[in-house]
Amino acid sequence: MIHLLALATAFLLAVGLTPVTMRLARRWDLVDRPGGRRQHRGVIPRVGGLAIFGGFLGANLLVWALPAAWKPPTTDPAELFRWTGLMLGAAFVTAFGLLDDRYGFSSWPQYLAQIAAAGIAITFTIFIERINNPFGPGQIVFPWPVVWFLTIFWFLGFINTVNFLDGVDGLAASVAAVVAVVLAIHMVRTGQQSVAWVALALLGSVLGFLIFNWPPAKVFMGSSGSYFLGFSLAALGLIAGARVATVLLVMGLPIMDVAWLIWWRWRHGKPLFKGDRNHLHFRLLDKGFTARQIVLAYVAFGALFGAIGLMTASTLVKLLALAALFLVSASVIWWAGRGT
Repeated sequence: MIHLLALATAFLLAVGLTPVTMRLARRWDLVDRPGGRRQHRGVIPRVGGLAIFGGFLGANLLVWALPAAWKPPTTDPAELFRWTGLMLGAAFVTAFGLLDDRYGFSSWPQYLAQIAAAGIAITFTIFIERINNPFGPGQIVFPWPVVWFLTIFWFLGFINTVNFLDGVDGLAASVAAVVAVVLAIHMVRTGQQSVAWVALALLGSVLGFLIFNWPPAKVFMGSSGSYFLGFSLAALGLIAGARVATVLLVMGLPIMDVAWLIWWRWRHGKPLFKGDRNHLHFRLLDKGFTARQIVLAYVAFGALFGAIGLMTASTLVKLLALAALFLVSASVIWWAGRGT
């Protein structure tokens, strides 16, 4: 019941809050007008991410306020501590994202904020400390400097990948929903009932927002939404038992696109993190695919490889799946780039 309550509460809150954020965006002139990378029609509010965060936060606070007897038992004494870090980090990146929506910061302030958010996660023991050994029994435990580096890289990678995805109506939110579903299933299957509802709360808030963000979108999530989703997905992937390989399988295509784009910009002397229309989803639009077709293709791709990650516990098999994903993604990116 707790899981359904978290999902439904987050969904209803997001549905109710999204129109409020749309009115506020128009009042504050936080809107996107057609031009540049954006080829939408009309003036679209761009702070819908506040509704996603509001739905997620409200559902979490409701569940935590319930009597302990109503909630799944936990054997992890640090669970509340990590949950607090997740909430604080999510609030921080959402607030910074809103400021970015308002003032349009350059790259460096954004990366400093992302590093600070990763620091919040590490402070609350949300980090990459060890991984399963893919070539033998046991685990590989990293020294602390490596832990800091890997965790910061993990959070920066997720936040920027989701941010880059937010170029086609419904795309970033739909991919985030797939990741949330995969994480929730993994948590339930591995007995992490006491935290599975957090992933479902994220799913509910994203689905509520998608009602307004599905193509053709009536609202965009903005940096407040992409920062929040990127941070929350990265954190939940680690809270779920460092499901690094599984999450990478779901996010493989957009991550490959970001990696390829950074390499392409470096090779051609372009600013590495300045927005353009070279993203895979933009090139698919230019080839004549509709926004809905692109979103459904990304969802199917992520769901397929996410299912592979859920069906096997072997780290070696997951590495082989990642290699296959690399080849498939590279082929799709190469094909989409032909003639553009």
